[in-house]
Amino acid sequence: MESRWRKAKMSLGLNLCVYVPRTLDDDGGPPSTGSSAAALVSPAASSSCASAATSANTTPTADPGSARGSGALMPTTPTPTSAGLRLSKSGSKSFKKTCAICLTIMKPGQGHALFTAECSHTFHFHCIAANVKHGSNNCPVCRTEWKELPFRGPMVAEIPQGSARINPVNGNQNGGHMTLLRPLPRAHSSGRLHHVTCLLPDTDRSIFNDDEPLDLCEAAEDRQQGCSRTVEIETYPEFTEIPESTSERNFTVLIHLKAPLAQNLLKPGNLGGENGPITGRAPVDLITVLDVSGSMAGTKLALLKRAMGFVIQNLGSSDRLSVIAFSSSARRLFPLRRMTESGRQKSLQAVNSLTSNGGTNIAEGLRKGSKVIEERQAKNPVCSIILLSDGQDTYTVSPTTGAHKVFAGSPTAGAQKASPTASSQKAAAEYCALLPSTNGSQQVPVHVFGFGADHDAASLHSISQASGGTFSFIETEATIQDAFAQCIGGLLSVVAQDLRVKVESLHPDVHFGSIRSGSYSSRIADDKRNGSIDVGDLYAEEERDFLMSVNVPQGCGDETTLLKVGCIYKDPLMKETINMAEVEVKISRPAFVSVQTVCIQVDRQKNRLHAAEVMAAARFSAERGDLTHAVSLLEDCRRMIMASASGQSGDRLCQSLDAELKEMQERMANRQRYEASGRAYVLSGLSSHSWQRATARGDSTDSESLVQSYQTQSMVDMVLLSQTLTRSSTPRQTPQMRHAKSFPARPQPR
Repeated sequence: MESRWRKAKMSLGLNLCVYVPRTLDDDGGPPSTGSSAAALVSPAASSSCASAATSANTTPTADPGSARGSGALMPTTPTPTSAGLRLSKSGSKSFKKTCAICLTIMKPGQGHALFTAECSHTFHFHCIAANVKHGSNNCPVCRTEWKELPFRGPMVAEIPQGSARINPVNGNQNGGHMTLLRPLPRAHSSGRLHHVTCLLPDTDRSIFNDDEPLDLCEAAEDRQQGCSRTVEIETYPEFTEIPESTSERNFTVLIHLKAPLAQNLLKPGNLGGENGPITGRAPVDLITVLDVSGSMAGTKLALLKRAMGFVIQNLGSSDRLSVIAFSSSARRLFPLRRMTESGRQKSLQAVNSLTSNGGTNIAEGLRKGSKVIEERQAKNPVCSIILLSDGQDTYTVSPTTGAHKVFAGSPTAGAQKASPTASSQKAAAEYCALLPSTNGSQQVPVHVFGFGADHDAASLHSISQASGGTFSFIETEATIQDAFAQCIGGLLSVVAQDLRVKVESLHPDVHFGSIRSGSYSSRIADDKRNGSIDVGDLYAEEERDFLMSVNVPQGCGDETTLLKVGCIYKDPLMKETINMAEVEVKISRPAFVSVQTVCIQVDRQKNRLHAAEVMAAARFSAERGDLTHAVSLLEDCRRMIMASASGQSGDRLCQSLDAELKEMQERMANRQRYEASGRAYVLSGLSSHSWQRATARGDSTDSESLVQSYQTQSMVDMVLLSQTLTRSSTPRQTPQMRHAKSFPARPQPR
């Protein structure tokens, strides 16, 4: 009789369920050591609020064989007296029977966890988890609708009170939270039950089109508070006077741009604070791609969470944030979410639940971040990625000795004629292929932060350079938050987008020779009478300097008009295209000039560009192993700068250049020092000079770096806010985050 009943049950199981092979999520990858060793318990069984009146009968059972195989300390199955649960006789006897899904014997000691549902039927956990994953909420045997479902996967939300925690013997301590059963929504849940309900992780979707919609009403209010000023254009000829009978072949003209100050970026007296920045600026879509590999365990991860908390608290309700965490694989913690009060709380909870383990798969993190941007349904005017990593990429060939990708116009072009290794070029190409774009042509900048002495500075720098972002070097873990603060201080103050400078010759015999624009793309027409520079985005009060080489013909008359400069850009808040009035460049042509005085503004920019070229050449020599020659190049450059007209005049920019070059010399004193910090310090400087934008620089305390001269007021304010929140006393301005407005004011154009 018993044999017939057993056959009937097996037949019923075959008719009511379909076997689904066990698969991994598209982007999830294999589970971590900590999560794979975890036993599963019911919230009702693990919570302190479970009582004898609770009638839930869901009791996942851990196979002793699995516990022995993993070496983990497994919790015992709750008993009726200890957890207020009652097992039916059919449930206890099910261990001798077959799983209704895979039709194999269920027996303790065979290395598989078993799951007993509230209807008392038992299955292999991996079988029923796969079944539930594909949409089944009913028992495959009796078709009872379950109120609590088995859920398999890493937790991304903070573990609530009452959840169990295991300590793997051979596993990472940061990944030891046990996965809980996923409760189905209940219409009338009590406060006590809500207390033990865990937040669901963001599912690894193949398409990331689930971003939170924008608030169009709030965006309309922001446009009414937009910036009323425009970009300023100033020009400086190398000499204001040239004799009438004299001609010049390489005459230099400086083009200087300055962005306006956006109105009310931060609340006075309450920078950020609980309410965050106020409106009146362009909202941002920000994607942070964070390294949570095993090397980030301990203090590093704790300080990274604190830094992310600072970012979350200082984004406004119109800004949206998405977080990607990567180690051996990558996962999106949550989609693009508006940073309302509720959005901040959920985001903070998700970030605080991060744990560290596994390897370093930067490429996968970038791929996920790019998908979030490219597949979003709504778009804020400003978009950017922040990438942080502290180690070598263990999944992409990218040795630290490799050279970064060099682009036309970069100060490193020409200095680096060959890559030390072919594999580094391949790695750079692989990274660049993953970079996102907003409309197929405009790149989304990736602001990269290399953390500590072991990160791959060359590859990370290539990512930032290819995308139009910056590369920062965080030498000590305590400065992570300040570095993030400086970056978002700029991103939250964008006042001009897609800015293009246009240059046109106004004299039939004036032709353009070259445009020195750093990493910004520039071009000169075939007739050499027209040119342009693609500048892109400008933060509030940011400045840009470009040097043009032109020929000056012999004069006739009192003055010669050489060229005119204009620019066109888009206001990201008002969504209007602005054409700036063109500025003409003229020089006087007297019959005789007794003394020609070089323009200090032009001379100091020549020094800056020359210093950047020497830094690139010194780095190339250092990569080839010739540190002595690298140090000699830097020393010669220091002497040249201080002997120049601007250096002799006590120009602060030249003094900063000298201090920066000296710091690089010290970091190239020996191979060990160069590998630990010299390479990253130089690359951070090259990134900052080529884009004329502030980057975080090492941990220097005895020199004022030129790189910080690119800081804007909004960056300074955000850094000071960060320091105020992390220090009990009044924050001091460290050299690495010093306000750069100490340079003398520029004279008004003639």
